[in-house]
Amino acid sequence: MRRGTQVIKPRIREILGRELPAELVNLLPKHWVRIGDVLILPLREELEPYKHRIAEVYAEVLGVKTVLRKGRISGEFRETNYEVLYGSDTVTVHVENGIKYKLDVARIMFSPANVKERVRMAKVARPGEMVVDMFAGIGHLSLPMAVHGGARVIAIEKSPYTFKFLVENIELNGVWDRMTAYNIDNREFPAENVADRVIMGYVVRTHEFIPKALSIAKDGAVIHYHNTVPERLMPEEPFRTFREIAREYGVEVEKLNELVIKRYAPGVWHVVVDVRVFK
Repeated sequence: MRRGTQVIKPRIREILGRELPAELVNLLPKHWVRIGDVLILPLREELEPYKHRIAEVYAEVLGVKTVLRKGRISGEFRETNYEVLYGSDTVTVHVENGIKYKLDVARIMFSPANVKERVRMAKVARPGEMVVDMFAGIGHLSLPMAVHGGARVIAIEKSPYTFKFLVENIELNGVWDRMTAYNIDNREFPAENVADRVIMGYVVRTHEFIPKALSIAKDGAVIHYHNTVPERLMPEEPFRTFREIAREYGVEVEKLNELVIKRYAPGVWHVVVDVRVFK
């Protein structure tokens, strides 16, 4: 992720300072997110009348093809709701840690704030182990495991639109011999006791899928369980809920590691827990 720097901001201010009312210049975005050659810009309502010109200047100075206005991420498929302010092509290839991620930034979520977790997944994977990614997206977490870790991956993605990019990314990164993609609801995945490692990279409702993750996992497997947790329930959660559900299915679990990914909402955190299961 690239953010604004003191080198770039003066040029933006110089151009727009000649065109915008003086009181609005200080409201110009000081930070932004760049994914490939697409920029996501947070823009205050006061700047609404000038949004297209502002986007044009940021695009020219920062060298991107398209600028989107930051919006909300919602729905079952965690789809973005971003307004196109400049340009028209919202599909890009973002390169991170040697991985190529092709996606439509206007419709598919890609959080630069999760970079540490994507890098970590590349390091925890072992050559030849079987990984099942239950919420694969475009391969956010499982591509690093196949590319850098040498793992065999079954990547499951329910959204047909996102799945198209998942397949393209498998080809782009040359891991078609190690990754198999399924465009289904992960609860329809028929295999049991097959995974050495399971990725549950979802939020808010992830606990609903714990029984399926347990059925996919082998005895001794590790499950990387993501969920959103109110700060007042930490540090007991989210592991407590995972353990309670696992015991309902006759499975014992051990917490190996717990990491805070990022703030999800005021007073709510996105957390990942690494859990070993014993059947």
